[in-house]
Amino acid sequence: MVDGKCYEDFEVGMVIQHSIGRTITSTDNTWFTLLTNNSNPIHFDHHYAAQTEFGQVLVNSTFTLAVVLGLTVADVSRFAVNLGWQEVTLPAPVFEGDTLYAQTEVLSCRESKSRPHMGIVEVKTTGFKQDGTVVLTFRRTIMVFKRGHVPQHPIPDIKG
Repeated sequence: MVDGKCYEDFEVGMVIQHSIGRTITSTDNTWFTLLTNNSNPIHFDHHYAAQTEFGQVLVNSTFTLAVVLGLTVADVSRFAVNLGWQEVTLPAPVFEGDTLYAQTEVLSCRESKSRPHMGIVEVKTTGFKQDGTVVLTFRRTIMVFKRGHVPQHPIPDIKG
């Protein structure tokens, strides 16, 4: 079975330090900005961005959200369905070359009323840079499979 947490593995107050980080490259930022049709030149025009208070290109904030969220999946939502995000804040900028890390705190857990094979978990995730500067916080509500109800991946019969 693949690593991941089931509903029963979460406890209110639990703090999860996510073990991997992700360095953001210029290519990451430009591609994501173009893929999402974000035409703000602060994300891809170095000449324009140099004239702003930041003096350099800013990483697209929705890319920052996507990366930090992605850093948490193995430990939080591998066996879950997202129900929503709340209170997304961006207290500091992210620049190309920064490395992002994440930490998640479990805020609440309850049984699902409509799906007895799942539970509802609310978490708060904090994203930060290599120097410890907090760049993102958000709350997220997920619906997590209970143990014994996680859909299974087929295991192929490989003959060598």
